[in-house]
Amino acid sequence: MSTDPLDLPIFTDLDADADTSAPARREEGRVRSTFRYPSAAETSPALTSLRLLRPASVQLPPTVSSGIVGLVAVPDVDWKLVARMRSEVARRLAEQIGESRPDREVEEAEGAAIIRQVLEEDTAEEIVRAGQARSLAEQEVLAKAVFDAMFGLGRIQPLVDDDRVENIMIAGYNRVLVELADGTLWEIPAIAESDAELAELLERLASRSENPRSFTPASPSLHLVLPGGERLAGARDTARLSVVIRRHRIRKVSLDDLVEWGTISPTLAGFLAAAVKARLCIVVSGEQGAGKTTTLRALCAQIPRLEPVGTFESEYELFLHELPEQHAIVHAWESREGSGERLPDGRLAGSRTTAQQIIDSFRFNLGRQILGEIRGEEVWSMVKLMESGSGSISTTHAGSAEQTIRKLVTCAMEAGPQVSQDLASTKLGETVDLVVHIACDVVPGPDGSAGRKHRYVQEVLAVSPGERPRGYATTTVFARVPGACAVPDTIPEELRGKLAAAGFDLAGFEAEAAQSRLP
Repeated sequence: MSTDPLDLPIFTDLDADADTSAPARREEGRVRSTFRYPSAAETSPALTSLRLLRPASVQLPPTVSSGIVGLVAVPDVDWKLVARMRSEVARRLAEQIGESRPDREVEEAEGAAIIRQVLEEDTAEEIVRAGQARSLAEQEVLAKAVFDAMFGLGRIQPLVDDDRVENIMIAGYNRVLVELADGTLWEIPAIAESDAELAELLERLASRSENPRSFTPASPSLHLVLPGGERLAGARDTARLSVVIRRHRIRKVSLDDLVEWGTISPTLAGFLAAAVKARLCIVVSGEQGAGKTTTLRALCAQIPRLEPVGTFESEYELFLHELPEQHAIVHAWESREGSGERLPDGRLAGSRTTAQQIIDSFRFNLGRQILGEIRGEEVWSMVKLMESGSGSISTTHAGSAEQTIRKLVTCAMEAGPQVSQDLASTKLGETVDLVVHIACDVVPGPDGSAGRKHRYVQEVLAVSPGERPRGYATTTVFARVPGACAVPDTIPEELRGKLAAAGFDLAGFEAEAAQSRLP
């Protein structure tokens, strides 16, 4: 470890070897810090205040406040000092940039330089007050805490930076659960001094985002993509300020990966690959956290690289536009809530709904349209997509494949009185080809401790037009097996030719289906 405090990771864009009497030199662009709160093995002995929490292998009752060694070691930081330093840094930064509006990289670089100055001044004062300076490790932790409070997520930032964290659930500043990728849950200490401080942090994040949002008592709902791609949902109209941050740990994923993880079987992987190649319209369903987005990404990986793709999302989650090696052209639309004055129709100026963006997309020569998530009346937009071009893929929340169809009918009726149940059922029967339903179980460990999540495709239904009053018919293509991936059952005649032309092994499917039916 360097003995020069100016070599702290947060300040790596500054030339620490330069003459200190000359202005600090800044390199082009921004170098993001790779700092994480140090583990017990990495921490300097001088940092005696580091409080390591209980190890992850210990099963804790829900009432015990705990953390995780190796996940996050929570230092005994003086958060009031951090707040004071942040206020001073904000004041100096405002004076320095004046009326100009620098981009995020420049603003953070200027802020890092000011944090360095403030930390040096406070360290000098600490020598006068206490007769000794803070250790280098303490200075690093303090500098990072101030930077995160100023430009990041404050005390939440180390959790967002850890690849093992999948969900962060907050029901008030002092009630925080962290869910790891293996399904284990951990209760951790407070991530702010009050709900008001946490709300202020969220307001700042919303206003600084690339697609600015408001989060006020008048606009109590917040849906936001964080700079690292994490999805944040916030609500101020709950009993306590509520926040959930979902980390998408894996963006580039294939059907082969799903086979390796036990989500699908090799036969099901071949079927889904052929379904995408045959341009069937697919809805991926499942409960919250089941793995719908990951499965959707794996399906999209089967789309030919040179086929133009359009994605439509309320907040970016798929990030196909950030995978040029997989998709050459992706037009990624994200809905916008708008701001300022209201238009004659009552909408805020600048607002753009998914339905409006889908209409615009018809001039973009798209080969494939992907609707990230269906939660309400946007299902009618999905129907328009599927009617306008084959091969559309979407996701939605549902408890089973059959419930998925019923939910889509109900959601379609939310588009207005012009959409009757009969019309919605008929349209869905004509446009949706497959429903792929995913389940997620948490398998307990052998000692009764929390185990790992097991995500798997539970069933696949083929959908086709049907007789009234239902309006659609379903065929079980891959059938349920308790606690395991679905097994082959029946492929409807109308799909057999398309799948065979796409290279699917129908004979192998039939042989496996016959084997699964044996007692």
